[in-house]
Amino acid sequence: MSTVLDSRSFLRWCWRQLTSMRTALILLLLLSIAAIPGSLFPQRTQNPLRVREYFVNDPETAKWLDRFSLFDVYGSPWFSAIYLLLFISLIGCVLPRSIEHLKAIGAKPPITPKNLDRMEFFTEIEKVDLDLAEKYLKKKGFRIRRDIDSISAEKGYARESGNLLFHLSLVLVLIAIGVGSLFGSKGDAILNVGERFINTPTSYDILGFGKYQSEDSLPPFSITAKAFKAEYDPATNAPLDYTLTINTANPVGSLERDEVIKVNKPLKYGSTKIYLQANGYSPTVIVKDKSGKVVLDGPVTFLPQDGNLSSIGAIKVPDMDPQIGFVSSFLPTADRDLVRGGFSSYPEVLDPRLLISVWQGDLGLNTGVPQSVYRIDTSEMQRIGLKALVLNETYDFGEGSITFTGWKSWVNLQIVNDPGKGYALLGAILAILGLLISLVTRQRRVWIKQGRKTQVAGLAKNAIPGLENEINDLVKELSNER
Repeated sequence: MSTVLDSRSFLRWCWRQLTSMRTALILLLLLSIAAIPGSLFPQRTQNPLRVREYFVNDPETAKWLDRFSLFDVYGSPWFSAIYLLLFISLIGCVLPRSIEHLKAIGAKPPITPKNLDRMEFFTEIEKVDLDLAEKYLKKKGFRIRRDIDSISAEKGYARESGNLLFHLSLVLVLIAIGVGSLFGSKGDAILNVGERFINTPTSYDILGFGKYQSEDSLPPFSITAKAFKAEYDPATNAPLDYTLTINTANPVGSLERDEVIKVNKPLKYGSTKIYLQANGYSPTVIVKDKSGKVVLDGPVTFLPQDGNLSSIGAIKVPDMDPQIGFVSSFLPTADRDLVRGGFSSYPEVLDPRLLISVWQGDLGLNTGVPQSVYRIDTSEMQRIGLKALVLNETYDFGEGSITFTGWKSWVNLQIVNDPGKGYALLGAILAILGLLISLVTRQRRVWIKQGRKTQVAGLAKNAIPGLENEINDLVKELSNER
């Protein structure tokens, strides 16, 4: 029997330690520290190619990093354990306090202590009328407990309400994050102007689902990028505005309609939001083989490298024999100096150049190993040409030819379904509100007791200053009324 009691006592002790505010703060600090590796190392759910590069460049180190789930931080057992412990700690700490606080909201202040001379700022004055004292304290916002020969007054009770609201809001934020990770989805897709996007898994460049979501949960809709306009400050080259005009349709009985997406104005499909995330250029080229047959005709997406949209990309032509790859750069407004070489001096297309380095050999597309569409591994290839092309210029590199025919703007659409986002926002707003209430509210108690003389004293919760002045004002008021 004693063993069972000891075990229960130990469990109660563990529960008290877990649900203490000190433990909750420690767990909150641990959670923020545990999230740091997620920004230092590439994550499989966001950038699988970078993770693969780690394994190629340093397989031993990558293997150890993978053992500790540093490539999948937010889904790792240790991160989930800290998250769940923090959730339990906050619930166990705040919920009982909140229940007790609700019960005590309508309660009267505690009775007047017997020995007021032990309280703060104890003062004795000649006898006064307690009715006058009660009237003054009520005017100052105190709750009153009136006895035959004493008054117990209290104000600032909202301080504890704000404190509890802050911590309950943190619980709401944690719940919202959990709901989003379990029932949400997030994906990115690059779309050239004129192209159509259909909301199916194969249309995404990157797509991740919550634990209880799947491919069948994607809402049916399609988007066609009709036009994209970027405005820049001519003096600073800084972007002023981005506007994407699209044509969208829902196959389930919805008519097509035109919509506008801006950086801070997403398109909504129920709980799914479509954000304009980034933009760049896709040079259009025509590649022909020796016989003059067209083997590639269309835009190739390039990645911007700076604010002026100097971009790099890879034009891969696996259908030629031998295979051909173009390591390329696109300069919207070409310029050049001795140090930087070729670069773009403005983000709009005013004087475009396509710089190409032609490589011949195996592109490595049949190895089964995924590779970036923006780069070419030239370690097993031979360079056979180098050229800077102006618009509509053709370059014959011996095995064929390439013509720079123009460009198209592309946009990166981020498509997010986060059912917990609204609750997280609400929790953040309530947390700030609760924190402000707890910071600006001064909780204190004042007692007045009749005897041979009138005794006045008080108590400031958490030693918050201002009580002395309040008691001095009270004593002054009572002395004047006497």
